[in-house]
Parts: sequence; C-alpha cells; structure tokens
Amino acid sequence: MMVKGEHPDKTTLSIGDGANDVKMILSADIGVGISGKEGQQASRAADYAIGQFQYLQTLLFIHGRESYRRNSYLVCFTFFKNVLFVMPQFWFGIKNAFSGQTFYEQWQY
Repeated sequence: MMVKGEHPDKTTLSIGDGANDVKMILSADIGVGISGKEGQQASRAADYAIGQFQYLQTLLFIHGRESYRRNSYLVCFTFFKNVLFVMPQFWFGIKNAFSGQTFYEQWQY
C-alpha cells in the first residue's frame, strides 16, 4: 500500500504463501500465490498460483519476458492493421470528393 501511494504509476508485484499475505496480494497489481503447507488462501486470491518457490524464477524471468514480447507484438499489429484499414478509406474519400460513400461494407467492420 505504501508503494502504490508513493508511486501510483508503477506496477507492483506481491508474492505470498499464506493467509496473512492475502491482503497484500489483493492490493498489488499482480499477485503470485504459492500453495503450500500454510494453506491455499494465497493461491486462491492471487492472479498466478504456483506450487513451489523453485518455480518463481521461471515465472518471473521467462513468463514476464514472453508476456512483454506478446504485448509489444500486439501493439505493433494493431497499429499496422489500423493503418491498412484507414488509408484505403482516406484515399477513397479523396477520389469520391468526400461524398460519404463507404469503402467497406458495414458487416466487414
């Protein structure tokens, strides 16, 4: 809570393995619960649940990198998709003197 209050633009991660960590996991942007001897409360409240602490390194380094890579690919794809949809409409509007005639059929949107 202190970090989110001090830096609201930062993304926070919390990792917990017991019932006393549930409030911390819920208040963070990303919560990781580790199911273990203390119970399942943390893993039920978390965004990600893992079985042991040894899987934490894999989750942070590999999954985090892949998630960042997929999101950046999605942003680039969306940008170029919108360029490919808008530019033909723009040139079609110039060619038809901005008459309001549509280039694509309505069901294609």
